[in-house]
Amino acid sequence: MNPYSYDIGKLEQKARAVRRHIIKLNAGSPAGGHTGADLSQVELITALYFRILNVSPDGIDDGERDIYIQSKGHAVGCYYCVLAEAGFIPLDWLPTYQHANSHLPGHPVRQKTPGVELNTGALGHGLPVAVGLALAAKKNHSKRRIFLITGDGELAEGSNWEAALAAAHFGLDNLIIINDKNGLQLAGLTKDIMNTDPLADKWRAFGMQVTECEGNSMASVVAALEGLKQEGRPNVIIAHTTKGAGVSFIQGKPEWHHRVPKGEEIELAMEELKDE
Repeated sequence: MNPYSYDIGKLEQKARAVRRHIIKLNAGSPAGGHTGADLSQVELITALYFRILNVSPDGIDDGERDIYIQSKGHAVGCYYCVLAEAGFIPLDWLPTYQHANSHLPGHPVRQKTPGVELNTGALGHGLPVAVGLALAAKKNHSKRRIFLITGDGELAEGSNWEAALAAAHFGLDNLIIINDKNGLQLAGLTKDIMNTDPLADKWRAFGMQVTECEGNSMASVVAALEGLKQEGRPNVIIAHTTKGAGVSFIQGKPEWHHRVPKGEEIELAMEELKDE
């Protein structure tokens, strides 16, 4: 059971708090950050940790906990902010992001950050590991579920599709793959760099159950996550998001892949993200 089980209104309020943390966290990093990627997935990770996942700060070693893997490891800023809001790490760690000897490095590291399940950053590794965890859970008759978020650009890595074949072959319906499909990767549009469409058809061809949602609408995200069925096939949620969602001058702009707000931009972003 999730320790919070927030309703949609509380989840939306928490998402705004997470976005404010993301702006300050990236602005204070000496090594930059991935502001656009962080902002695009806020609703997804917030819904998971405050409503869906069977995991709590007191149970990070519980053998029956659900597992979440941040496969798009460069978007770790959002992940840290959610972990802090959910009580897995102290809020006063956030200003240390990417500083020397910080518990919060530029990609997830299990040995440094409580609550992190897998070291990621080299794209395409999250799903293969998630498949192994899901298969182990099946063999151990565990009810735990394995969730992960991938970037749509990450799906150019062939290791994902090898893992998908195995997931379908073994009937891993305890595996939930969430695609943060914001249409941008690195410096341009995914459709121009390495087109993955028609993405839903591809996943179905690999034997997956596919659901699509508006990934920056909390109600749509929750409906998709709570509507999943464990009927012998892995689940894929294609979350249609906007890179940089929530801040008008960041969203949809490729240059914010590896850019952080500075000076007046910080104030402008924080003004837009005030509680309603």
